[in-house]
Amino acid sequence: MIAERWITLLTLAGFLAIPLWALAVDEPFTITLATRAAILALAAVGLNIALGIGGMVSLGHAAFFGLGGYAMGILAFHAQSFQPLDLGLFTIEGTKSMPVIWLTAIAVSALAAWLIGLLSLRTTGVYFIMITLAFGQMFFYFAISWGTYGGEDGLSIYVRNSFPGLNTLVPIQFFAICFVALCAALFFQWRLRASPFGLALNAARQSEARVATVGLSPKRLKLLAFVISGAITGLAGALFADLNRFVSPTMFSWQLSGELIILIIIGGVGRLAGPVIGAALFVALEHWLGGLTDFWHVWLGLILLLIVLFARGGIVGLLTGKAGPHV
Repeated sequence: MIAERWITLLTLAGFLAIPLWALAVDEPFTITLATRAAILALAAVGLNIALGIGGMVSLGHAAFFGLGGYAMGILAFHAQSFQPLDLGLFTIEGTKSMPVIWLTAIAVSALAAWLIGLLSLRTTGVYFIMITLAFGQMFFYFAISWGTYGGEDGLSIYVRNSFPGLNTLVPIQFFAICFVALCAALFFQWRLRASPFGLALNAARQSEARVATVGLSPKRLKLLAFVISGAITGLAGALFADLNRFVSPTMFSWQLSGELIILIIIGGVGRLAGPVIGAALFVALEHWLGGLTDFWHVWLGLILLLIVLFARGGIVGLLTGKAGPHV
């Protein structure tokens, strides 16, 4: 069987090779597909910290994805319209700087995750799933009614935001930004999983009572993990909005939250390469089968069914011969 670290390295190498090949044969659309997969993988990495390490099944993570997207959309909108954002006590100038937008998206998503986590972690099991779903739907319907920023029609951004030293309109350069962000998130998850905090969080997933007996608070551990998870997913939302140069309430939809969970289950819950493999497979099926039939989700569902029945560790689990954590 193959060691997980080699699977992760080979997966990332293959992920990088595809857009480089597309660049060589002048296929910019393939680079865009790879960029989309990298962003979805980044969002799933964020969720995987809460789900795979902390055991928190969240059906509302699209809330953080959407908040990151709208943070980008609002700042870029006010930059392109040359009108500052009036918040009553003070105003905020719009910006097209990606680093500033990312920090804003991370901060907004982390704050929302903290507030949602404070309430949601009072519950467990199916009640936790339902309350996170409820928060996600609240953001969804708020975005629909928010006419200032497009409401149900969404908000278009006419110029892609900038990154120092790069031309972000060039597909391979924007892919490089997303790929580096994905690698950074994976490295962070790897270090987090092996850290004392990660070990304590994993122990809290298995038995909260035992963790409490050694003087640690399981809820505080899970809350911090939930905040970190939301922040990473918010960053992915900002990148996704920049890729499309468009934000809409669908970024808050519960279907997106479900898709992120599916990506993780297919690749492997708690595995480093799991979200990357799942996102790559999802985008490939969407592109190739979506052109043949509108019902391509049937094949995705079949793959998910086979994974759940015969490979509880996902694709990574099949390759390593080890089952993943039980959530």
